[in-house]
Amino acid sequence: MFNVRDRRTGALFDPWAYLGPKRRKLLDRSWAGLFRKEILPHLPVEAIVPAFHARLGRPSKDAYTLMGALVFQQMYDTTDEETVRQLAFSIEWHYALDLPSESDEGKYVCVRTLLSMRQLLAEKKLDRLLFDTVTQKLASVFLVDTSKQRLDSVHITSNMRRLSRIGIFVRVITAFLTNLKRREPELFATLDPSFGERYLSPRGQAVFSMVRPSESDRTLPRVAEDLFVLARRFECEKAVASMKTYALLSRVFAEQCAVVTEGERETVAVKPPEEISSDSLQNPSDPDAGYSGHKGQGYQAQVMETYVPMPRATEVAGEEQGSDVPLRLITHVEVEPANASDAHALLPAIERAKTLGLAPSEVLADSLYGSDKNVVAAAEGGVEVVSPVMGQTDDGQATLADFSFSDDGAIVACPQGHAPILFRRGGKRRTVVFANGSCLGCPRKKECLIKPVREGYGFRYTERALRLARRRAAEKTQAFKDRYRHRSGVESTMSAFDRLTGVKHLRVRGFTAVRFAVVLKALGVNLFRAAAAWTSRSFGNPEGSGAPAGEKGVFPRANSELVRLHAFVESVLRLWIGRFIRFNTPSVREQDFVLQQAA
Repeated sequence: MFNVRDRRTGALFDPWAYLGPKRRKLLDRSWAGLFRKEILPHLPVEAIVPAFHARLGRPSKDAYTLMGALVFQQMYDTTDEETVRQLAFSIEWHYALDLPSESDEGKYVCVRTLLSMRQLLAEKKLDRLLFDTVTQKLASVFLVDTSKQRLDSVHITSNMRRLSRIGIFVRVITAFLTNLKRREPELFATLDPSFGERYLSPRGQAVFSMVRPSESDRTLPRVAEDLFVLARRFECEKAVASMKTYALLSRVFAEQCAVVTEGERETVAVKPPEEISSDSLQNPSDPDAGYSGHKGQGYQAQVMETYVPMPRATEVAGEEQGSDVPLRLITHVEVEPANASDAHALLPAIERAKTLGLAPSEVLADSLYGSDKNVVAAAEGGVEVVSPVMGQTDDGQATLADFSFSDDGAIVACPQGHAPILFRRGGKRRTVVFANGSCLGCPRKKECLIKPVREGYGFRYTERALRLARRRAAEKTQAFKDRYRHRSGVESTMSAFDRLTGVKHLRVRGFTAVRFAVVLKALGVNLFRAAAAWTSRSFGNPEGSGAPAGEKGVFPRANSELVRLHAFVESVLRLWIGRFIRFNTPSVREQDFVLQQAA
């Protein structure tokens, strides 16, 4: 049965007045105060209501508490046991989740409850809803300018071991035989007993673990032959073919081996390493992970954040810089296998930001994102992509950008000012021809794009080649360098992402678990940044320092003064009421008389 404690209706008396003004001030200006005031009431707890029965079953733990605790777990990269202890004893967590009472009902959850809620949120993809909700709220509260953003990726390793090819073969065979023996013992009995001796006995496993590199070329074909025999033996057995372990075995065989037919006899050959796809199985314990030749196996996260152009140090020398720190907000995070190309990540990131109302008008990215196709598609949506072009050109060679063009893309003059005698359009190609007299005596003929043709000297080009040439020419200008220099700031974000939350080395494996952890860690980075941006501003005059307006502010000043007044009155009342009860209770007076006589 679903259970939730109302966090949207304020209390008549402040339950946190006992903290005192100094500790309360520290909490109010930390991430805990920001979360309690602006984020906690808006957590999407209603999204998990369908998972519970309306009347039957034991009441669940408070949904706000569990959802918030899972966010904090990823923020601080704690284990399940450490999360339970932090929820039980950390005053920061209590304040952020608005848990003033000291009852176990409010502040204690067992590890199993935490696991169940995490599994529920991950399966329903509510980590994405959490991130979107909190990000939109922070952008609204801090009036974040999302017009300028930058995009990059970070490599992530899940909790899996790096295996050799022999290790992968042995793991999938061992898992399949173990599952087959347990579920289909009759079919397992039909196999050659040597399979059990090699793959299910401790001695057999030890043999494979001690293979020398010089002997791997002989061992790998033998293991591949066993893989082939098992794949062929059970491919027609429906009860076996439906097993996940058999699916992994078949996948490894298809990715790593090739069947060679010699007459009527089939033999198996191990594919050379260069023929193995980057999306091949890296470890049976994490079948979703991919491989990147640049960074290794695992996953990667595409991260897009806002930024505010800051002046160069020379431009602000001798001037007093303001204390306002603009909030850099992560607006998009997407997890994908490590083998995925960055070239396919730009447009989905822009579209995702648009659906949240955080659309950029300019995106900085490296050359992998800035393909001509991406730049054109983004421009059609009103977004300018600032990115260098892949590949290099000879500095002394003339380019298309050196020619003069009309508004419709036709060449009207060469770099030396000569007009063409022929210009023709044919599909995507454009053909231009210059007169012999214009080119034969030209001093830049050797470095020009022209070649001898029937009518004179000319060449062909496409609109795509023209766009790329113009982008390469723009890269050499100071204006481009001044804009693109801000892209390097995303590297500090990736560093903080890992330093604060441990995102590069996760405790989980599997795409769903990895996605859940990474998305909530990105949410945690936004919370840390929002708290830092708030405390760096003038707390006394939020309207004049770029902070949220008073009525929408994260921590209104008037409330803190009322809290201190209420705390003072409450302490005085408790003191006098205690004295009144003490001196007007008969048992207390009699006890005092006995003590005086004894003295």
